[in-house]
This record gives sequence, structure tokens and C-alpha cells, in this order.
Amino acid sequence: MSNKPIESEISSYVGKLLRDNFGKGPSSVYVSIKKPFITIHVRDFLAPMEKILVNQSEQERVEQTRDMLMRELLPEMKATINVTADIHLQEMYYDWSLSNRSGIIIGVMHQEDHVSHTDEYEEKAEVHEEINHVSKQAEKAPEKIESFYINDRTLLIIRKGILVPIEKELIRSGFEQKLKLVKRHLEKRLINTASFEQILGLPVGDAFVDWDFNQDLSYVVLILKPNQK
Repeated sequence: MSNKPIESEISSYVGKLLRDNFGKGPSSVYVSIKKPFITIHVRDFLAPMEKILVNQSEQERVEQTRDMLMRELLPEMKATINVTADIHLQEMYYDWSLSNRSGIIIGVMHQEDHVSHTDEYEEKAEVHEEINHVSKQAEKAPEKIESFYINDRTLLIIRKGILVPIEKELIRSGFEQKLKLVKRHLEKRLINTASFEQILGLPVGDAFVDWDFNQDLSYVVLILKPNQK
């Protein structure tokens, strides 16, 4: 059965929710469902006040404000999607690219193994090697890496077991949100999109990162641009 009607319904709902709460909604919301994941890619999403702050090099203030709003919105978003689309999300993650005025929201439907091991693609080993390289520079090599395509433009990468002792101590001491902001900036600087473009043979339009510190896992999403023929 096609997911298109459900994806369209979720797209409309998320666009309205963001517009109602941020004062300006995204120009497009692209929803993809591939169990156990749902990805929501928003484009051209930057409120007028946020634009002023970004232009004044106050990106961190925008990120902190968005974090506060999203902590309020995610439970509502999860509950509404559960009811209206019959998709039972247990966890949700998100990240923004303020320079590209875009963002990603990831929903996880259940706690079982995240990836089907039959879902292979030609460049998987090279992608995992590059992710391992990035992770070692930022913290340590992951204990496990999995990846697969949600659609032909969205590559989801999951890292497990990457936190180092000092990060775990910061989390126990109540610095989770600050640590997440710092790690986002660091890892997104380290993600060499040119390397992934060479591996995948496609331009990378966006790279997003988020973590679940309690489970010691991280999601990386690469948004690819198809070649124009």
C-alpha cells in the first residue's frame, strides 16, 4: 500500500504546526516513511527575527530558542501523528541547518533492530568508513554503524556507542543540552560533504546530526541532490 496519502497528511500538519508556533512555516515539507523510520525534511524555514539574529552571528541563540520550542512541540507532534496517521512513534529527533534554512525531524516507530540487514547499497562500506573517521575525530569510533536509504535522496546513518567518559560525566552533571549544541557544531564541521559526494556520486545538499544520550546512539542524515540530466 502506498504511503503517499499519509505522507501528505503529515506534511500538511507539520507545516501548519511550525507556522503556528514559529510565526513562519517552511515553504515545503517532504515526508518519507520507511519502517521503522519517518523523516520530515523542511525547507526555507527561517522566521524574520531568526534571520536578523543569524545575520548578526547569533546562531546559537536561535538554536537554543528552537530547542526550547521543539521540546514542547515534539510530544504534540508525536501524539497527533500516532492518532491521525496510525504511526506509533516512540522517539523523535531533529536538527537544523540555519545557513540553508532547512531542517530534519526523524521519528522512530519501535525499539527493535533499527535496520533491515537486507537493505544494502553499493557504497555502504565506504560510507561507514568515512563516518568512522568523523566519529574518531569528534569522540571515538562507534561500536556499531548501520545505514540505509529512506528514499533516493535521504541517507540515514545510525551510530551506536560513541560517547566518551567526559561526555557521559557532563550529561550526568546536567549539561546535556549544551553538550548537544557543541557536538552538533563540531561534528557538522568535521563531516566532509565532498568526501561523501565522491563516495555516493551525488551532491550533498544538507547534513544533519542528533543524539540520544541515554541510549548512546546518534543519527546522521545526508540529504542528496539527484543529478540533473
